[in-house]
Amino acid sequence: MTVPGYYLLPPLPKSLEGLTELALDMRWSWNHNADRLWERIDPELWRTTGNPWYILQTVSPSQLKALEADNDFRQLLRESIELHHKYREGPSWFEQVHGNSAFTVAYFSMEFGLGEALPIYSGGLGILAGDYLKTASDLGVSVIGIGLLYQEGYFRQVLDGKGRQRELFPFNDPGQMPVLPVRDRTGEWLRTEVDLPGRKLILRVWEANVGQSKLYLLDSNDLINSPADRGITSELYGGEEELRLQQEIVLGVGGWRILSSLGLKPDICHLNEGHAALAVIERARMFMTENNQPFDISLTATRPGNIFTTHTPVAAGFDRFSHELVKTHLGAYTEKLGIDFEDFIAMGRRDPLNTEEPLNMAYLAIRGSGTINGVSRLHGEVSRRIFQPLFPRIPAYEIPVTYVTNGVHVPSWDSAVADTLWSNSCGKERWLGTMNTIEQDLKKIPDETIWAFRNSRVSQLIQYAREQIVWRLESEGASAKEITENKLLLDPDILTIGFARRFTDYKRPNLLLHDPDRLIKILNNPTKPVQIIIAGKAHPRDLDGKRMVQAWTEFIAGPEVRPRAVFFMDYDMSIAQELVQGIDLWINTPRRPWEACGTSGMKVLVNGGLNLSERDGWWAEAYRPDLGWALGDGREHGNDASWDAEEAGELYRLLEEDIVPCFYKRDDKGIPRAWVSRMKTSMAELTPRFSTNRMLREYVERLYLPGVDAYRKRTAKKCRQAISIRGWQDSLDSHWRKIHFGQLAVLNENNRLSFRVPVYLAECDPGMIKVQLYADPEEGNEGPEIHQMKRGKTLIDTANGYEYEAVITSERPAGDYTPRIIPSLKEALVPLEATQILWYE
Repeated sequence: MTVPGYYLLPPLPKSLEGLTELALDMRWSWNHNADRLWERIDPELWRTTGNPWYILQTVSPSQLKALEADNDFRQLLRESIELHHKYREGPSWFEQVHGNSAFTVAYFSMEFGLGEALPIYSGGLGILAGDYLKTASDLGVSVIGIGLLYQEGYFRQVLDGKGRQRELFPFNDPGQMPVLPVRDRTGEWLRTEVDLPGRKLILRVWEANVGQSKLYLLDSNDLINSPADRGITSELYGGEEELRLQQEIVLGVGGWRILSSLGLKPDICHLNEGHAALAVIERARMFMTENNQPFDISLTATRPGNIFTTHTPVAAGFDRFSHELVKTHLGAYTEKLGIDFEDFIAMGRRDPLNTEEPLNMAYLAIRGSGTINGVSRLHGEVSRRIFQPLFPRIPAYEIPVTYVTNGVHVPSWDSAVADTLWSNSCGKERWLGTMNTIEQDLKKIPDETIWAFRNSRVSQLIQYAREQIVWRLESEGASAKEITENKLLLDPDILTIGFARRFTDYKRPNLLLHDPDRLIKILNNPTKPVQIIIAGKAHPRDLDGKRMVQAWTEFIAGPEVRPRAVFFMDYDMSIAQELVQGIDLWINTPRRPWEACGTSGMKVLVNGGLNLSERDGWWAEAYRPDLGWALGDGREHGNDASWDAEEAGELYRLLEEDIVPCFYKRDDKGIPRAWVSRMKTSMAELTPRFSTNRMLREYVERLYLPGVDAYRKRTAKKCRQAISIRGWQDSLDSHWRKIHFGQLAVLNENNRLSFRVPVYLAECDPGMIKVQLYADPEEGNEGPEIHQMKRGKTLIDTANGYEYEAVITSERPAGDYTPRIIPSLKEALVPLEATQILWYE
């Protein structure tokens, strides 16, 4: 591999050149075969940075010479390279199961959380994107990630002497991150450009290897750009409305253009949230140029290959941009689409005719995509409710939003002792296939082994916590006495609970602090003590979130609390990994239904941690009493202070009366059998179910493969099918208002219901519609009851009228059923591509 000299990488001896290949593949963030290599080169740098690429840049020539002469090191390197090649070249799950259905996915995300060596993420959305890329590599699914390379990324948190959050924005030096410039055929740094008002923005392209997956990152920090434009990719989720729009233009428009520059033509364009909605527009624009088709045909042709995943549980959470701002930045762009600007912005409005309404990026993504999905079963229901205004008069059950529950990339989050436990019981390649035997294999592990495993991992967390606190005290100039006291902070034999996430109101991070005195009694129970580890950041502009952080730091500073509680500053992926690997009980307290999924609790599963969570997000579909504990009644209560107080009381009660006694109830061998039973059941049943292995296989088989098939059919034969669909839409638009019902006749004989209704279709072809009998779901049923009505005799004295009939057997009253007319075309996506509906009234 040739590495540009300006990276100041010392010349590597030929026998050590394989180090470059290993260092530039971020698989080391989840596979630890080569860990001993980096530790041998520089133990301190490996411990503090975990960044092999940086270690290679700092190693001295004399050290390299010594390593070259070290037979053991060279043998270790050869073995690591062999394992690396075996992983890349061996048959994957996708090749074995879907080898004849090859396709490529372009996955667009504003952030990617792959590891601290590449700090371009802020939280759950980015962690999910990173886990997705890693899993695509493991399963052999061809995925290309598209994101931004931020000069600063998200902020770093520090706490002042009063426990108040302060923000720092250290510079991300690309030269020290495991990325390289992408070079074109002439060796020149690959660039692309997008139009901004009165100028062109030059974007540089970087590449990161994520196992077998590729991640391409754009940045505007090119000297050709103005100082202001160089800062467009400076900060993740920073700045005002204009900067956010510019970043989304870079991600969507610039991101799709670099795929073309690289000669890549993905079948699937997957939007991880609405930030990248412009990618589907740019995809259609490039398609129209390449195939000499107008924009409407091009969007129709490419739509089935576009998938929009929404993570937002409230309508107010979507990015919105004013009419003026969008016209300033995208007015000239819409001219290239061959459409009027007002027609373009209407695609991003709830009411296309309301000129006062801003552009909503989620709405734009929906109108350009063939599939929309939420990230948990409950979030799918919430999303259908949020997006219902886009589909007037269509029942909530039929809003075209499905769901694929998120998961976590298990190898990224398991501890070393967990990896050993699972390898011994389920095999080393357990996360690379279908995981069919994992549950039964894991349940065979003896209780004694499970409990010893718990003790080992918690001890490691306690040691880490002590080191972190001592390091912080030393950096603050604390006294020797205070430092010595904190070296014995916490106790590995005590029930250890954890709470770590973004500090914001809807997550209720201070629910545990509702009654501080009661919490202190729980922590300091003389025979059944509890200890707690807290971590989390508040957004720099979230003053309420900052006050919550300070409330915890002040509580922990109390002398009666200090031995039993700690707050980890600057919560990031490395801290998250330590926490989820050692916590006994993970607590999550969002207001239902505002946690779209929530994956932090999934990360403790593989490590034997249990969950105590609100019945929201993933836990709403995972919870059983033998797996963990749940808060709430399964209903929505909004921002109700009295309900918060009631749930805080329930939280304390669960700890006092159920959870703590369960942990400390031991048999004559000192093992809490009931606790271990929950551990084992949770590990065996929930870990595979809430892994990205399951998640990605579900995407492939439920969404990607059908999307690829529909996309290829629409684009075949000079877009014949897309042109036909567009003609059908135009005809519906022209004739729909003239369609109407006649008088309904109903006959009921012994629960045999006969419905007959005249339908007058005006100029509309009968083959373009369906007449149905509809009834809302009965209690206990998820979906509505729908019966197709058959077209019967032609009505006399009408040009295009028919009697439609349905005969059903039902115990429901006839009044439950209503005839309706909906658009119908086998190849079309209804109601995404035709929202018309006519109900009998």
